[in-house]
Amino acid sequence: MDDATLIIECVNGNPRAQRLLFDKFARKMFSVCLRYAKNEEQAEDVLQDGFVKVFGKLKDFKSEGSLEGWIRRIMVNTALDQIRKNNKQLGDTNIDDVGYKIENNDFIVESMMAEDLMKMVQAMPDGYKVVFNMFAIEGYSHSEIADTLGISENTSKSQYSRARAYLRERLEKN
Repeated sequence: MDDATLIIECVNGNPRAQRLLFDKFARKMFSVCLRYAKNEEQAEDVLQDGFVKVFGKLKDFKSEGSLEGWIRRIMVNTALDQIRKNNKQLGDTNIDDVGYKIENNDFIVESMMAEDLMKMVQAMPDGYKVVFNMFAIEGYSHSEIADTLGISENTSKSQYSRARAYLRERLEKN
């Protein structure tokens, strides 16, 4: 079943189509949720909440982009909502306060297995992890991150810089 037909069937309440849609995207979206969650259990909760939103909003999907990208955006927003709900504070920090931790050259993680890097990202403090995922992985700008999270653009830049320093430090230990 192609995406257009799948969407129509899901909107019409076809449980088989809903299961097909879930099965088609659940694995990829779980990976997205896992990047923002503290553990697999929390990622599963975000995934479930995200798919509830997907099915509730599917009638509004305009087919202007990919269905996968649209679902991914919902999962990221659901993960961010979960973080906000848990009252995690990202904290305001001036980028100049962490400048000493940042080197000018970028570090290389090509030889590192993705699973090891994922574990390091998951171990980051929440503020670092959220901004790192949004900027480095999801492609948000610092301005968009600031608007989405209700923080200043400098805080977003600072948290990203701290996340990079955190990863660099862990990589050096390994």
